[in-house]
Amino acid sequence: MTRSESREQAFILNFEAQFAERKIDEIIELAGEMREFKVSAFAKNLIYFTNEHRSEINGIIEAHTKRWGMKRISKVSLAVLQLAIGEIMQFDDIPVSVTINEAVELCKKYGGDEDFSFVNGILGSYVKTVDHNGGKEE
Repeated sequence: MTRSESREQAFILNFEAQFAERKIDEIIELAGEMREFKVSAFAKNLIYFTNEHRSEINGIIEAHTKRWGMKRISKVSLAVLQLAIGEIMQFDDIPVSVTINEAVELCKKYGGDEDFSFVNGILGSYVKTVDHNGGKEE
């Protein structure tokens, strides 16, 4: 399975987590049982990290949305932003440009007409504040 496919898996799980009143472990387990959805190791790692750091990640998103509130962000954009920021924070070996490009592609596939440019702008703003050797904000 490619990393792009793994990111898409993580997106689907993260998107579902926004609506389900279940823990991420249950969502992953049910995905496997109900849809024969075998979650890759990369997707699990990314979704667990994102879930564990959701408050911090959401704070980052909110800080970079300027006048937009979190409630105005589409569920697709939010799920993609959370995963992309989680990936930037967690995986120093993945170029930030790759993460942003993959996030934009997910938005183009699953989001509305404006989602991909919104996500691209937020991630572009965020990466200007990041130490790319550790993924932490400066």
